[in-house]
Amino acid sequence: MKYLNRNRTYHSDNQKPGDPMDGVANLFDVALVFIVALLLSLMSAYQVLDFFNPESEITIMKKNEGQWQIITKKGKEIKTRKVTNKKVGGDEGTKLGTAYQLKDGRVVYIPEEMLNEIE
Repeated sequence: MKYLNRNRTYHSDNQKPGDPMDGVANLFDVALVFIVALLLSLMSAYQVLDFFNPESEITIMKKNEGQWQIITKKGKEIKTRKVTNKKVGGDEGTKLGTAYQLKDGRVVYIPEEMLNEIE
């Protein structure tokens, strides 16, 4: 029997053999650090970090179910606009005239009839 006890790796009574699951916990920690590093590198590659900057201005065009959206971020304010191919007034309506802004800031409106007389 004394030959069977000789192959043990610990020699004193206060040392106990290690738990085989200790290595798995270390592998989990390494994998967690790797995942965080991968996420940070992807965020920097796609410039996603600008979303967290409060002074950044970002404009993104996104196609969702056949309809375009424009997402604009200025500071902490985010606006979403839908783009359509419809005209604002439809096909009805006529041009009434032209407005000009002078250097001093005043706006001058010239009706369409007067433009036809001048030409």
